[in-house]
Amino acid sequence: MYKKMLEKNWLVVYVRPRWEKKVDRLLQEQGIESFCPTKTTENQWADRKKMVALPLFTGYLFVKIDDRELTKVRYTLGVLNFIYFMGHPAVVREAEMDRLKEMVKMYNSLEVVGLNELSAGDRVRIRSGVFYNQEGKIIQIQGKTVLLSFEHLDCALVTRIAINQLMQITPQKTTVCTAQ
Repeated sequence: MYKKMLEKNWLVVYVRPRWEKKVDRLLQEQGIESFCPTKTTENQWADRKKMVALPLFTGYLFVKIDDRELTKVRYTLGVLNFIYFMGHPAVVREAEMDRLKEMVKMYNSLEVVGLNELSAGDRVRIRSGVFYNQEGKIIQIQGKTVLLSFEHLDCALVTRIAINQLMQITPQKTTVCTAQ
């Protein structure tokens, strides 16, 4: 049992918003093995463009620790808690972490997209590409691509587009006025 306590496992840590890279650095300064997967994107400001590294999983990073280091991680500035599964910190298999590290190294433009955020009938705006800034209606979601229709010019133009190129449009709230 003591040997199991000293076995190091990859755990998922929940951190303050926009603190992923800072917490990663603080943990490494304490000698704790941590991993914050990032993607490189180009940000546009009014006066310049710049390539920046953004966390792949917003609000989360991974640590490889044993049971003795749980408290040390928990009390690190910016750490909120561990992610739990069945009453214990969730363990990520070593093979999965190796695969994630390899994917981040090979494909610099990875993006995590929540498929449950979009559904058929939603109105979306396209973030980049040929149809940049066009609005459309989702007809069908097929894996990581979406079948969209654009209703303009009295015809329907239908295209398939990657789900990570879409931004959901929130319906505008309307108020009903009643005359008294």
